[in-house]
Amino acid sequence: MRVALVTESFPPQVNGVARSVFRAAAHLATRGIEPVVIAPAPGPGPRPVFDWPVVHVPSIQLPAYKHFRAGLATRALDDALETHRPDVVHLASPFGYTARAAAWAERRGVPTVAVWQTDLPAYTRAYHLTAFEQLVWHRLRSIHSRARVNLALSECTAKALAAQGIGGLAVLPHGVDTDRFHPRYRDPGLHDALTPDGELLVGYVGRLAREKQLHWLTDLAATPGIRLVIAGDGPRRRALERLLPQATFLGALHGTDLSRLYASLDLFVHTGPFETFGQTIQEAHASAVPVVAVDAGGAAELVDPGVDGTHFPPGDPAALAATVRSLAARRDVLRQWGERGRRKVKARTWEAEGDALIGHYERALALGPARAARLAVPTV
Repeated sequence: MRVALVTESFPPQVNGVARSVFRAAAHLATRGIEPVVIAPAPGPGPRPVFDWPVVHVPSIQLPAYKHFRAGLATRALDDALETHRPDVVHLASPFGYTARAAAWAERRGVPTVAVWQTDLPAYTRAYHLTAFEQLVWHRLRSIHSRARVNLALSECTAKALAAQGIGGLAVLPHGVDTDRFHPRYRDPGLHDALTPDGELLVGYVGRLAREKQLHWLTDLAATPGIRLVIAGDGPRRRALERLLPQATFLGALHGTDLSRLYASLDLFVHTGPFETFGQTIQEAHASAVPVVAVDAGGAAELVDPGVDGTHFPPGDPAALAATVRSLAARRDVLRQWGERGRRKVKARTWEAEGDALIGHYERALALGPARAARLAVPTV
């Protein structure tokens, strides 16, 4: 089987889509499947070398995200697909230039599998661009209607897509590296350095962007007995440093440094209400760290309240701070929650996800190419 993974983002970019496509391609290669990744050209600088072909299409830098480049829907994409002649086209978080790959597959009678990883309609609300929400939905429906299989990362996302008339749905959660994220990386020295007065160490890891709603951390950061550390970078970093002067900003961490931070936390907090999943929650659980997550979106599905963490209501910084404050004196409970979180994710490996993905490719092949059809779109 030959698979073309056409993605809006790929390393050296650092985000959930890039990471998952890299993992998928690597897994396909180990299973004897021939992957080719088609991605936006990363711009100047050194480029990683991979064990499978990566074709770069022309791209442009987005003004608001200096580390993100958007691919252009040019003939270069068609040429790459014609050269590699895939049996299946995998569309990773399609919206921009990847729509051209869906059209190519439809013309050539090649089945497509589309993965919904980014809730772009919700982002229009986060960025106060609600006038464009229905236009975004229209484009996404036009792409996903061409796919034989549409994969969502969470049940709530699958329900939202079904309500928009998108069919062929299945849920395929991400895996997690339970060896890289492991409690053995806990570093008492790091913990003590970050909490010189014995505070509860609470951490956030992720991109520092508007849609993450990190301003909900204001009350928590100012709570006595709590030390908030934030790892990551993004367009909102400077604004957040001004908003959260009590927090410690560590910048983007990688490799062992990231593993040590996760495992050294007493509690992990996740504020993003627009997530289709919440990979950092799984990384925290794999590190035996309990999680307080916003009760919204795909992130909420990853936390079982009273078992491996708890929820807080969206848009309520005071409730988040009160929740964490009530847990600060219950560290034995936090340790129990962390151990249960670790047990819960141990079987959620990237290998298991990769094999399930291959099963969806095989299902798409059995169904054959999708016919161009008009969607039954709900009346707005």
